[in-house]
Amino acid sequence: MTGRMRGSVQTRPILVVGSLNMDLVATAKRLPQSGETVFGQSFATFPGGKGANQAIAAGKLGARVIMAGCVGSDVFGEALLSSLTESGVTSSCVRQVAGATGTALITVAESGDNMIVVVSGANECCAPQDVDAALAVLPEPGILLVQHEVPPATVEYAVRTAKQSGWTVILNPAPARSLPSELLSLVDIITPNETEATALTGLPVTNPADAKLAAGRLLKQGVKQVIITMGAQGAFYMTPASEAVIPPIAVTAVDTTAAGDAYTGALAAALAEDQAMPEALRFAAVAAGLAVTRQGAQAALPWRDEVNRYLEDKERTSV
Repeated sequence: MTGRMRGSVQTRPILVVGSLNMDLVATAKRLPQSGETVFGQSFATFPGGKGANQAIAAGKLGARVIMAGCVGSDVFGEALLSSLTESGVTSSCVRQVAGATGTALITVAESGDNMIVVVSGANECCAPQDVDAALAVLPEPGILLVQHEVPPATVEYAVRTAKQSGWTVILNPAPARSLPSELLSLVDIITPNETEATALTGLPVTNPADAKLAAGRLLKQGVKQVIITMGAQGAFYMTPASEAVIPPIAVTAVDTTAAGDAYTGALAAALAEDQAMPEALRFAAVAAGLAVTRQGAQAALPWRDEVNRYLEDKERTSV
């Protein structure tokens, strides 16, 4: 497997172990309250799943990405495999199993806010054997990217196995669940949003000051670097030696469904090119900002030339 080039930059491989879902998306003027029925405005299906979204986010930005996970033996599974391939992601380690592909039922309001119900389906079959199969085809260590939409035992196995082989581990703890401290100590970068940071630390996170407290607690639990994404408030970055608030780019949000996935996938792509962390954080902020200007998950994720064009335009106007 040869690396893609970005100028003279040789990218390290990115292995994504995670979920693949078909998103069933309804739009409405506003989100319903509990027990309430509202009339929708439109309906569409979009390839999604946090694992696949993050793999495709990195793949569309030029990274060398391999996806490990499971889909069902149905039309949704075939569509998800095609979406990976069309975005430059290697899908040979995605296993097709009997039964239904994972699905996500998503309602999106005019404000861009959303509500999501995930039915795991084939994602529950993702196992350590899928991790081993993917690692076997990668000749050198790179970046492992994992989330929480596949079985916990598989996530823990992936983190431990990759770390033992010299991989950099990025954990997007979504949806949030408790993690053993010994596992957190193997994580190089964790990327929760406000809700997930609150669930992991027990501290409310609604602004950068809150994020600083929560990030500090995660560092004490053993994580090397913390990035808490906060939507329109940007992101908060913290290590034992430094901290920073990374502002978002100014956009009109249409659908925030894949914003966090765009951010984490872009961060992995930038670090795979050995971009310095400040540049990688800015790169991720641009990718996430562009993603929320379009509807859907994978279809909304920006290509590399879009991110480069935005960065170049900003650089020209700031001179």
